[in-house]
Amino acid sequence: MGDWPPRVVMRRAGGLRTLEAALIRSGLGPVAGVDEAGRGCCAGPLVVAACLLAPKAYDSLAGLDDSKKLTETVREQLFPIIKRRALAWQVVVIPAWEIDAIGIHVANIEGMRRAVAGLDRQPGYVLTDGFRVPGIAVPSLPVIGGDASAACIAAASILAKVTRDRMMVELDRRLPGYGFAGHKGYNTPEHIAALSRLGPSNEHRRSWRNVRSMGEAGAESDAPEYAVTPRVVTRAAHAR
Repeated sequence: MGDWPPRVVMRRAGGLRTLEAALIRSGLGPVAGVDEAGRGCCAGPLVVAACLLAPKAYDSLAGLDDSKKLTETVREQLFPIIKRRALAWQVVVIPAWEIDAIGIHVANIEGMRRAVAGLDRQPGYVLTDGFRVPGIAVPSLPVIGGDASAACIAAASILAKVTRDRMMVELDRRLPGYGFAGHKGYNTPEHIAALSRLGPSNEHRRSWRNVRSMGEAGAESDAPEYAVTPRVVTRAAHAR
């Protein structure tokens, strides 16, 4: 019997496709990437995306990279292209109250599991950004800095980031005064000043120390009970 997993020579496939191409040559494709946005925020949801790219390297996706390295304009341009070109994609939203209930790390792992399980086409292999994710039904590998190393993770990072940014802009309209449209829930000086002035809203993560220390006063009474619907899932699949 031959060795398992199969040994593969890592040839340069161009850009971020090297790892995916090696897995596909080993018979482990198609390859899905998983990433999140909002892990380090003290307000707003955690958004996790899974993306299954076609083996073909489309010119329209040549600009794929870690979402944090791209401008907002470029991310918005790539967002619909990724959805159109992907074999399948899935976005899962975990609201602040659920993060408080189970913890951010558990929420992140659970979100990744949900995103992969929700793909309309089962991958042969899954690449996750940085974290080992137990419970995925197919072989998987955590990749440190994966959104800058694998195209499918980069695509997932853009889906998660753009989805979350749009949600935070909407939250800014629903909960004015916190500046969510600008800082997107991260711990910027502007956000901390608003939190100190207004108190936590229902979209703040009460398990975060800096939120908890601000007490329960402020705009909470005027905020909707939950502006973010729990476990929102958006998905699509396309045959190629």
